[in-house]
Amino acid sequence: MKIPVVKTSQLLAAALCACTLFFLAAAVQAEQRPTMTSHVPETVSSGVAPLVGHLPSAQRLSLAISLPLRNEADLIDLLQQLYDPQSSSYHQYLSVQEFTSRFGPAEADYAAVLHFVEGNDLAVIDIAANRMVVDVEAPAANVEKAFHLTLGVYQHPTESRTFYAPDREPSLDLDLPLLHISGLDNFSLPQAKNTMSSVRSNTATGSGPGGSFLGSDLRAAYYGSGSLNGAGQSLGLFEFGGYEISDIDTYFKNANQTLNVPIIGVSVNGVKLTCPPPSCSDVEQSLDIEQAISMAPGLSQLVVYVGKNNVSILNRMATDNTSKQLSCSWGWKENENSLDPIFEEMAAQGQTLFVATGDDGSNTAADVVWPSDDPYVTAVGGTVLTTTSAGGAWESETGWQNSAGMPSKNDVPIPSYQQLAGVINSSNQGSATLRNIPDVASESNPSQYVCANGVCREQGGGTSYAAPLWAGLTAMMNQQALANGGSTVGFLNPALYAIGTGSSYGSDFHDITSGSNGLYSAVTGYDLVTGWGSPNGPNLINALTGSTAE
Repeated sequence: MKIPVVKTSQLLAAALCACTLFFLAAAVQAEQRPTMTSHVPETVSSGVAPLVGHLPSAQRLSLAISLPLRNEADLIDLLQQLYDPQSSSYHQYLSVQEFTSRFGPAEADYAAVLHFVEGNDLAVIDIAANRMVVDVEAPAANVEKAFHLTLGVYQHPTESRTFYAPDREPSLDLDLPLLHISGLDNFSLPQAKNTMSSVRSNTATGSGPGGSFLGSDLRAAYYGSGSLNGAGQSLGLFEFGGYEISDIDTYFKNANQTLNVPIIGVSVNGVKLTCPPPSCSDVEQSLDIEQAISMAPGLSQLVVYVGKNNVSILNRMATDNTSKQLSCSWGWKENENSLDPIFEEMAAQGQTLFVATGDDGSNTAADVVWPSDDPYVTAVGGTVLTTTSAGGAWESETGWQNSAGMPSKNDVPIPSYQQLAGVINSSNQGSATLRNIPDVASESNPSQYVCANGVCREQGGGTSYAAPLWAGLTAMMNQQALANGGSTVGFLNPALYAIGTGSSYGSDFHDITSGSNGLYSAVTGYDLVTGWGSPNGPNLINALTGSTAE
């Protein structure tokens, strides 16, 4: 689908009502400034990746230009208060408008960026309500001229493909700083955090074909037969590809279950919402949808955000602010500073984002792990679950050998909630200086039923299954919290770590003490295979909402 190009002046009239800023900006002699983050892959700057050509000047690129926040120190202080039960601001979340007014880029700065973009023949595709991102498209030649760089084509050092990347850091004839320009290279491609085995695990005790686990089996194991089902809650999924609704219909038909949840596709910047085989694979997208709905079958809606730029997708999820529980089962390499403001906004608005850690154990690469090691997301690792019977209760659990867990390979500093006494110790070998993952975990062994690409299989696995499960569980938490007059639970990590180091840990979590992911082993308490473990659903929901189901 062709995306109509909207003139910057029209966007400003509708979004900022400040067209006169164009003339003010034009009257000022712009100073050439570098961006605040890096853009040149190390393999390019070090010369490891051989230059093999120049990116064709007519090739179109899609970019997301990010502006820095204002008053970020005040925002960090606010976030501490929002998640401190002793604070008068506890869970007093901001609206998108309030966040933008207090912390978003100034209207004049956003207008200046739009003016710069139009003046350099970069077509504006979308603007953001929080003024943090401008989405643009343009031929490579226009991009090179606007940012004073050359886009080369290089031989990838570890993969049998070429990639494009800038030869230097971008600089702009603009008298204000920019945070990041996403989309200037494709050195690292997004990777889905799922795996498909050739044979189903023989430890599975599910009610699906061949004993495979259905999503409803995991709901029974981790929650039981209670009345919570996510009613009144919207759940959002982050995806790099579309989906075929026929796969979802087949899954629930084969499980003899009724699909009652409306599935709403949101195309970010015109990306197709469908994914017809064999030219497209919807495995990740389908399993995310199937798992989330199975865990919370009464959701008011499931919103599937489909795009091609991680910044654009995540910022849309934040500015929509319709889903308080979000799930991402993809990994990519991106300067973490460019996404921190979006994750901080989500936390300030009371949104919970779960990110799968990955499926190659402690060897999982940094560009697959990210963004699970960001301090403002909840990282979800994997386990091997055994139930008492098909569709029965939880019986036992071990750490999954492929659960990605480790101190951050992206050098993300340790957050305050992991500095609580009792979290990091010699037993779990966690880092006292770096962010450790995962935070929590659930079933990820290749023993799960999935319908995708027009077929159904019994060997689905990966931490991709765990992240949407936890998002579904959080929808149930928020259902209970609101029904009892409370607020949504928001960013969970401060509360999860308080529970983990408190007296109720043993009743709120299944503490998993066996299993290894290579370098690290599951141990009593927190560990780098399963985090705090898997949910003892009703108890954990009551602990996090401060109430019981009505």
